[in-house]
Amino acid sequence: MNASSPDLFVHHVLFYTPATASDADKAALLAGLMSMRAIPSIKLAHIGTPAGTTRDVIDHQYTYSWLCFFASAADEESYQRHPIHDAFRTTCAAYWEKVIIYDSIGSTL
Repeated sequence: MNASSPDLFVHHVLFYTPATASDADKAALLAGLMSMRAIPSIKLAHIGTPAGTTRDVIDHQYTYSWLCFFASAADEESYQRHPIHDAFRTTCAAYWEKVIIYDSIGSTL
C-alpha cells in the first residue's frame, strides 16, 4: 500500500438473473442500477456486462456487474443505508436469483 494515497473502498456486485428472465426484467434491473448512480457517496460507478474474453478463469454467467468506488469504508456504509439503495433492493430483488459481492480496500496506483 502506498502510505501517501488514501485507501479507496471498492464494492463490486455481480447480478445473476434466472434463465427465465425476460428482456423487460433485465431492463428493469439495469434501470435500478442506473438509479443508484445518484447516491452522493459514490466516487465512480460502472455498470457492465460480460466481455467477450475467452480465458477459462473468467465468469461469463452474470448478467450485470455493478462496480463502485468510495473514498472510505464510511462512505460505502452511507451508500448501503441510502434510500435509493434501499429502494433498489426492494424494487429489483425479484429480478435476480443470485448476487455475489466483493468488497476490497486499498490504495490507488
